[in-house]
This record gives sequence, structure tokens and C-alpha cells, in this order.
Amino acid sequence: MYVSPVGIDFIIRVILQTDWEGGYFPLTLNFSEDYPSKPPKCKFPQGFFHPNVYPSGTVCLSILNEDSGWRPAITVKQILVGIQDLLDQPNPADPAQTEGYHLFIQDAAEYKKRVRQQAKQYPSLV
Repeated sequence: MYVSPVGIDFIIRVILQTDWEGGYFPLTLNFSEDYPSKPPKCKFPQGFFHPNVYPSGTVCLSILNEDSGWRPAITVKQILVGIQDLLDQPNPADPAQTEGYHLFIQDAAEYKKRVRQQAKQYPSLV
């Protein structure tokens, strides 16, 4: 029996008083037929600017790593909160994107400027 992967779209709203404030960021979670044994694939739009998001949009987060951090008991809520936290607190030890990583490490002012610009690209849907 084959069950096709299911995709669920979310909008991540980042906590106020951060450089990400005001943005509502589209995120897709794709669940394979092996879920919950394997984690969902979590993706922002291609080209999303963040040190821990690959150019393809795929999120690089330890709890989503099926070889080390994933546990079947991890809930969708925990995934979403983890991604929301990652947006404001990037993990420089696990970069996925060269430009975002270098700006985060070497030019904090420019990094914050890019983050604020990106937040304006994804305004509230209301």
C-alpha cells in the first residue's frame, strides 16, 4: 500500500521585538509515509535569507535531522516553535547558507538590515 506524502502549509509569525518582527513567513511541512519514524521536510520559499536555511528553502534544524536529533515523539508544535526560535537565534555551528552565515558572523548590522527587509516581503495576511 502506498500513501502519498502530505504537505501542510503554515505561516510562521515571529515574536515581537526582534528583527523579524512584522513578518509572516510561509513554511511547508511535508510528511512522508514513514512519519513519525522520519521527520517532515520543512521548507521556506526558495531563496529565503537565513544562516540555517538552505538556498532551496529547506530548514536546517537539529530536531529535524533523522540521523541524530529526530524522535517520533516530537510534535508539530515543537517543530514550529523550534523553527520560530531558530529564526531569531541562528545556529552558527550548523550553517546551511553561505551568504546568511557570513553576514551573521561578520557584519551584524547588514545581517539585521537584510532580515528586516525580508520581513517586509512577507507582510501580515490580514
